[in-house]
Amino acid sequence: MTEWIQGIVTDNIHWTENLYSLKIDADVDTFIAGQFTSLALEIDGKRVARPYSFLSAPEQNPLEFFFYTATGGALSNAMLELQVGDPIWLTKKPNGFFTLPEVPNSRDLWLFGTGTGIAPFFSILKTQEPWERFEKVILVHGVRASADLRYQELIENIQHDRPGHFQFKAFVTREDVPGAYYGRIPAAINDGNLEIICGTNLSPKNSQIMLCGNPGMVKETVEALEERGFKKNLPHTPGQITAEYYWSHSCW
Repeated sequence: MTEWIQGIVTDNIHWTENLYSLKIDADVDTFIAGQFTSLALEIDGKRVARPYSFLSAPEQNPLEFFFYTATGGALSNAMLELQVGDPIWLTKKPNGFFTLPEVPNSRDLWLFGTGTGIAPFFSILKTQEPWERFEKVILVHGVRASADLRYQELIENIQHDRPGHFQFKAFVTREDVPGAYYGRIPAAINDGNLEIICGTNLSPKNSQIMLCGNPGMVKETVEALEERGFKKNLPHTPGQITAEYYWSHSCW
């Protein structure tokens, strides 16, 4: 049976009309970077819950989460209005297998995320494991507009702390943004432009890939990679692709 605990909102950061982050003080069980918990509010007399990945590192407090207010999303729109000091429910025990211990060793680690699906990657990048296991870590973030590119200060800090070890590339689909690639991640894999702009080859021998975000992006990217000889990373059949469909939190 699910055990719920009550947390307290310590900050609600409104990035844009639809993007925001919550910081929550809550005594959840220890989690592994990349895992998620469920958040819930009482709405119209009913507890409405949904899973969300931690953006914060396991040892960080308060906990941090990144949200997009989906049309008709009762919970995401209600959480947008939360004030400092307001209560919110969380499941005490974190869940999920979208974590580095589930990923085989390789030379390079590629992290592909769209929208708020980048959150678990920030949790992972705040830990020591990616830097100890991989020679190069490449974070690719796909968004619609430049306003959706959040946590740039965090990215810049990682670049400063990990020179030559970390690379970031933004993909924007509806604007031509200086420094960003105009287009979609799957298309850039198919035509080879991703490797050109990142200066690193994608190969089953040298690359491990983690995917999180829009199910359409995940599906198309997996298909593009499989055409290149990549295989899904399964519990008893190690491969090179570890994916999480962020909207449903199903992972393989």
